[in-house]
Amino acid sequence: MSDCLFCRIAKGEIPSNKVYEDEEILAFKDIHPKAPVHLLIIPKKHIATLSDAQAEDAPLLGRMLALAPRLAADQGATDGFRTIINTGRVGGQEVYHLHLHVLGGNAPLPAMLQH
Repeated sequence: MSDCLFCRIAKGEIPSNKVYEDEEILAFKDIHPKAPVHLLIIPKKHIATLSDAQAEDAPLLGRMLALAPRLAADQGATDGFRTIINTGRVGGQEVYHLHLHVLGGNAPLPAMLQH
C-alpha cells in the first residue's frame, strides 16, 4: 500500500532506527517510546490488522514472536519485557499495518489495565 507508513518504512522510503531486518521482517525503535526499550516488529508484507492475518501468515507471525525475546535482550531488556499487538479502533491501533510492540527496560512496567 503506497500510503501505508510502515510499508514505506519497510521499503526504505522513510528512515527508521533499525535493529533487525531480513526478507520478511523489519524491527526498529519506536519514535515515541513508552519504555526505555520500545521496539516495533513488523512484517514487510502489508497485513492491516491481526484480524486480517490468514492461516498462511502463521509462520511469519510465529517468527515475529520468536524474534521478540532476542531483540528485547539485545536492546537491554534482560529482566523481562511486554509484547503488545493493538488491533482495530477499540484495541487502540493507530497505524493500520500489523505491528508487535516490544517494551521493557530496567524497571517494572505499569499495570496494563486499571481495575
